[in-house]
Amino acid sequence: MNTSKLFVVDDDLFSLNQYQQGFKNLGFEDVELFENGTQCLNNLHKKPAVVFLDHNMEDLNGFEVLKKIKRYDPNIFVVIVSAQEDMKTAIDSLKFGAFDYVIKNGTEINRMKEVLERIKQIQEELKQSNPGFLRKLLSIF
Repeated sequence: MNTSKLFVVDDDLFSLNQYQQGFKNLGFEDVELFENGTQCLNNLHKKPAVVFLDHNMEDLNGFEVLKKIKRYDPNIFVVIVSAQEDMKTAIDSLKFGAFDYVIKNGTEINRMKEVLERIKQIQEELKQSNPGFLRKLLSIF
């Protein structure tokens, strides 16, 4: 489906394996898995296009990692994935720069696919229009 590099960060190994298989089935080959936020942050030099980030983790929570990713590169699309269906958590995720918020409910891989399709559409629009202006605009959010 796509050749963009994806990072998936979750301290639950079962979820990581499930996501890896789901992305593989969708045709994504360049997927890196991390068991904590620190590992993810230490590998940002590999330039992921999208980071799927668990909210509730032991070492650093999703908000802390999200903020650091956005400081490192505001153009990385970060999607918070959480079992919390709390509206405040979802709103805070977006406020801190997340592109979207996906609830863990057994169908999250389908939701992740939809998010990736939207990101791909945005990337195509960026290529066709003035990328400098749109990148600046996107970095604000």
